[in-house]
Amino acid sequence: MSIGDFHRGRRLRRTSALRGMVRETELRPADLIQGYFVVESGDRNFEKPIPSMPGQSQFSVDRLVARVGAAMDKGLTAAILFGLPEKKDPAGTGAYADDGIVQRAVMRLKETYPDLVVVTDVCLCEYTSHGHCGLLDGHGEVQNDPTLDLLAKTAVSQARAGADIIAPSDMMDGRVAAIRGALDGAGFSHIPIMSYAVKYASAFYGPFREAADSAPAFGDRKGYQMDPANVREGLREAAADFAEGADILMVKPAMPYLDVIRLLRDTFDTPIAAYQVSGEYAMLMAAINNGWLDRQRSILEALTGIKRAGADMIITYFAEEVLDWL
Repeated sequence: MSIGDFHRGRRLRRTSALRGMVRETELRPADLIQGYFVVESGDRNFEKPIPSMPGQSQFSVDRLVARVGAAMDKGLTAAILFGLPEKKDPAGTGAYADDGIVQRAVMRLKETYPDLVVVTDVCLCEYTSHGHCGLLDGHGEVQNDPTLDLLAKTAVSQARAGADIIAPSDMMDGRVAAIRGALDGAGFSHIPIMSYAVKYASAFYGPFREAADSAPAFGDRKGYQMDPANVREGLREAAADFAEGADILMVKPAMPYLDVIRLLRDTFDTPIAAYQVSGEYAMLMAAINNGWLDRQRSILEALTGIKRAGADMIITYFAEEVLDWL
């Protein structure tokens, strides 16, 4: 092969301006959803740092409102809320109480920032005394169908509070259909569902369980969350949720499952979400804080990879910080 006969790919990489012109994947502020932990505390002005998630905290409602406002000034458009109730019980009643912590936080956020897209996580694990995502039978097994009624009640109570998107994360069979039916019956047919459609029983959830005080008191969640080895099963789960009325399909976690994100992107024409979970955040932060990785480059590369795999939106604890760079 003579000089000039081979591909000259470097021509389009020569300058920053050229690289920008041919860039195939662009991360935008509107792609990012920041996760927040809101605490039912008698104290106003409460903020407690989360040791395993440096830079993240649990907030009282007033501090949450202030924090979100500062992020919106930088371009934040969406947030997802996780609640820590003051009291827990076997039925997780705090999840669907009209005056529950998430419901009160949603009302305050929507009153203060009407244009903010507020996403609410629907699950019982943060509210049950046993830490599992549904009602238990006498043998400690999670009961699927009786749990559906409580998830539907939770979704309706959150929609009534002003939530813009309902996001069930429990992995009970049939929960999207139950929630869609309950929302429609309560006059919330306009509220979309972002289903945690493909949620794996992942080792990367550890820091979240500290942040949300949601670790199971016994056993694990492998009986309802997915086996990390399976991808075809994920396609079946996503297809079921889509058929039941999910408007957005999510893959969780993100980075270890980029192939699954791509599979859903290639299979469904609905928007695809990905959740860069607490363990992914903590892993990057540990390397960054030890000086092993460049902060901005590593965070942006990780998020760009998730979007390049096919995610239209990304839940990430880095959203606030990334807004400064975009």
